[in-house]
Amino acid sequence: MHSPHEWQIPLRYQPNQEALSYDLSEALGSVVGLRSRISPEAFTAETLGTERAGQGVVIRADGLVLTIGYLIAEAEEVWLTTNEGRVVQGHALAYDYVSGFGLVQSLGSLDLLPLTLGDSRRLTPGDHVVVGGAGGRVHSLTAQVVARQEFAGYWEYLLDDAIFTAPAHPNWGGTALIGNRGDLLGIGSLQLQHMAEGGQAVPLNMVVPIDLLKPILDDLLTHGRVRRPPRPWLGLYAQEDEGDQVVIVGLAGEGPAQRAGLRASDVVHAVGGASVTSLAGFYRAIWALGQAGVDVPFTLEREGDRFDVNVTSADRDRFMKRPRFQ
Repeated sequence: MHSPHEWQIPLRYQPNQEALSYDLSEALGSVVGLRSRISPEAFTAETLGTERAGQGVVIRADGLVLTIGYLIAEAEEVWLTTNEGRVVQGHALAYDYVSGFGLVQSLGSLDLLPLTLGDSRRLTPGDHVVVGGAGGRVHSLTAQVVARQEFAGYWEYLLDDAIFTAPAHPNWGGTALIGNRGDLLGIGSLQLQHMAEGGQAVPLNMVVPIDLLKPILDDLLTHGRVRRPPRPWLGLYAQEDEGDQVVIVGLAGEGPAQRAGLRASDVVHAVGGASVTSLAGFYRAIWALGQAGVDVPFTLEREGDRFDVNVTSADRDRFMKRPRFQ
């Protein structure tokens, strides 16, 4: 993490204790800086890099830290930094690809109070929140919930009810979305550009709701993954174009899509014979075919030619390096 001398949230956006009913310093003290190191041979190294930085939130007194999973995917080392500057090694416990959450266990004492898990269902557009970053108030901001809606990510990721906040935090990965009771309501995942009226691009943060963690936490702690049939994964990146078409824009390593001969710029017309016009619909059509390993029949268009191809899906987890206990 940067030191407070290098950057700060502008004062007018920083949270004000006088406007809050909880102890802001105590709540922000639960947010820690997080750095991870990943092997260059890791599957995610090319797309996510080998040095990653963000933050996490202490959610248990024993030093269990919740973060966004891409920060710790395939991590060989994880280091946690408190607001007082103490550095403690951590161990990457789990990454849930469905929700996007990641868990880290501190291997030394953080001596920090955990942030209570709140009820993210009560958040509605217009509600004021604090987006807490590591480093205290100068790295945190007061924001507003601007939307609750579906979010489809290009990396085979879909949330039915994501939280969107503005203004956007500049170091969004793993930030704490803190509600008006001083409780944790979500974890920061992305910064997106929203086109406002007049054609102006406005940056927003996408936040994963904390209620997605509650039913899976025990599984993640016990097994390192959720005991559910793994979704079929293809190893592709896709987006919607302006013509309501889904276009493949990239392929992940030696994943199923690349092995089947799919290419960037291929247009997806159908999955299993059913027409596809949105990214969310594309993912749901794939996942409805069964669990990982199922064949996925595509109708594609490439350079004006339309053709059919089958892609044998896989379990994404089998391509990932498992965390090693230090």
